[in-house]
Amino acid sequence: MRPPTPGKRTGRPRSTDADRAILDAARAALVELGWSGLSMGDVAARAGVAKTTVYRRWANKSDLVVDAVTALLDDQLELPDLGSLRADIEGVVQHFAALLGHPEAKTGLMAIIAEATRDDALRSRIRHAIVDRQKRLVIEGRTRAQHRGELPPDNGAHPGPQVDLIFDTIAGAVVHRTLVSGEPIDAAWAHRFTELLLDGLLAFPGTAGPGMPSPPSVRGADPSSNAGRA
Repeated sequence: MRPPTPGKRTGRPRSTDADRAILDAARAALVELGWSGLSMGDVAARAGVAKTTVYRRWANKSDLVVDAVTALLDDQLELPDLGSLRADIEGVVQHFAALLGHPEAKTGLMAIIAEATRDDALRSRIRHAIVDRQKRLVIEGRTRAQHRGELPPDNGAHPGPQVDLIFDTIAGAVVHRTLVSGEPIDAAWAHRFTELLLDGLLAFPGTAGPGMPSPPSVRGADPSSNAGRA
């Protein structure tokens, strides 16, 4: 996949090979040196390009690292069709958690989140370059589930608010458990999380009060498809 570009530029066409080398070097340098030790000059040396080549593409290391993380997520995160909405969610949760276990993804994401706490411009860039961009997975998953008949059609309603909430719920849970709590995400955890997401808190044993009805399951879902996963 083509590396993300900071913006439209004029002049000689950019080399995608150089872009890729610079982004790879930025992630490797961040793992080895940390945010404070990372410099544009070191990235240029690792990538085998002139420092001016890096600065022609990225004005500062914040922009560079955001694009380096974006490229990694674009390359690695996908939503294969596993046959049902439940299976798709469990699969992407485990895949995202595994990706965050890699040093380059973990270090890069934690570094820019930490810097964004004191840099509003960086926070905005993260939102547009990473968060909004990865919502493609939610849109793809919802559309697929609607085609299967597992979710109702939008019928003209704007799906944006629902897409935002689904993304925040899934990404927030995975990032918190793996990067903040430092706990593993395995198939059993992904299965329980998906049950909570699709069936709601009242579906969990011991949470429903007397006389309270059980919530309906997702339409079209096969209850036996996940038997034995936990």
